[in-house]
Order: sequence, then C-alpha cells, then structure tokens
Amino acid sequence: MSRSSEQTAIWRHRTTRQQLMLWFGWLGLVMLFVWCWQLMNRETMWFFVLDAPRQAADIGGRMWPPRWEYLPELLIPLWDTINIATIGTIGGVLMAVPTAFLAARNTTPSPRFLRPVALFIIVTSRSINALIWALLLVAIIGPGILAGMVAIALRSIGFVGKLLYEAIEETDPLQVEAVAATGAGRAQVLNYGIVPQIMPAFWGISVFRWDINIRESTILGLVGAGGIGLKLQGSLNTLAWGQVSVILLLILGTVVVSEWISARMRHAII
Repeated sequence: MSRSSEQTAIWRHRTTRQQLMLWFGWLGLVMLFVWCWQLMNRETMWFFVLDAPRQAADIGGRMWPPRWEYLPELLIPLWDTINIATIGTIGGVLMAVPTAFLAARNTTPSPRFLRPVALFIIVTSRSINALIWALLLVAIIGPGILAGMVAIALRSIGFVGKLLYEAIEETDPLQVEAVAATGAGRAQVLNYGIVPQIMPAFWGISVFRWDINIRESTILGLVGAGGIGLKLQGSLNTLAWGQVSVILLLILGTVVVSEWISARMRHAII
C-alpha cells in the first residue's frame, strides 16, 4: 500500500454536530437570560436607578461623621444580639444532634419512617430564612429577644443537622465493627465507635454556625426580634444617619471579631 493511500485520522476536540449543539446551547442561555432580565425589570423606573449614585453619595455625606456619643446606648442591644446568637446556636445544636443521628443511614433505627421525618425537619429548617422564622415567631409569641433566639435555633437545626449526618455517614465502618465485635450494645457502639470520629466535625460545625448566627442576629431586630437591629430600624425610621453609621460600624466590628474567634476555635479543634 502506498503512503499516499494511507488515511491518517485527524483528532478533533468536538465533532461538527457537538460544536453546533454547544453553540445553540449558549445561544439558548443568552436568550433565556435576556428574557428573564426583561421580565424582572419591566416595572423598574430607570430614572431612579440612574439617580442612585447621587442619592447614595447624599446619604453617605449625612452618615459622616458618625455620632459616637450614641455608642453607649448600643452596648446592651449588642449584648442582646450576642446572646440571641449564642443561646440560639446552643438550642439549635441540641435539637440538631438527635435529628442528625435519625437522618444518617448507619445510625437511624427506622430507615422507612424516622429517617424521612428527620430529613424533612432538616430541609424545612434550611428552606426558611432566619428573618422569616423571626417574623412568624414575633406574630406567635410576641416581639423580643425570645423570638430571636427561637428563630436562630430553628434555622440552625437544618445547617448543623445536614452537615453532621453527612459526617456520621462518612465514619469508618471498620472502627464501628471493631467495637461491635467486642459484644457492645447499640448505645455503646454509638458512644465508642461513632461519636469519637465525629467530635471534631461536630465542634467545627457548631462554631461555624455560631459565627453565621452572629451575622444573622444583627438584623432580626428589623422585624421586632430584639437586638441591635431594633436600634438600626429606629434610626432608619427617624433618618438619624449619624446613628446609623455608628450601628453599621459596630456590627462590622462584631462580625470581624466573631470571625476571628471562630477561625481560632476551628483551628484549635480541627
């Protein structure tokens, strides 16, 4: 066979059909984006959008300088916010731990009944934002920090429960089998075979959730759930921009400190 008659295969990343399908797919995404953009902005008043930079500069000018003499009035609301986050996290963790063990495949006593119920609780908690929980609880039990603490707790169940039950399912089965081989009962297997493996993850998840709850609890006062958000709402309603700037700076400082504490604790634990 002559060399000229030999056919050399040419490698291509995609065939012509695949390339066309890719281009049509991108075209469809662009068309979908344009349609969604038009749908969402059909009632937008672009005059106000174009005027937004000037309005933002005007409000920023009114917020400076901050009214630092207002700071002492914020210490108690700030302490309430920290308590809302801390106690709410503890309550959420206490409810999330049994929920996680019921949701994990390797620890649930009833895969057909209790596991779906536990998963439903986790999904429900994660689906509803803390602000919505607070709105509901303020209507049910009245305004105050109790509504905020319960809202944070209910919101934390889904976060802690999901990550914890995934950690339980990822435990080393050989260690569990070794404990079971000694003749240990179900409770002893959990206590000595599974719990020691998930403790680092448990503490890391709990501290991380507390850090998140510090941020979320700062705005619960906007709906009457107590804390520093209540002061922020009052300052916004009275257009006291000097006070607003102090509150925002205090919230920023609190979040930075909580982030630092959370990082140090996770580093020490994990």
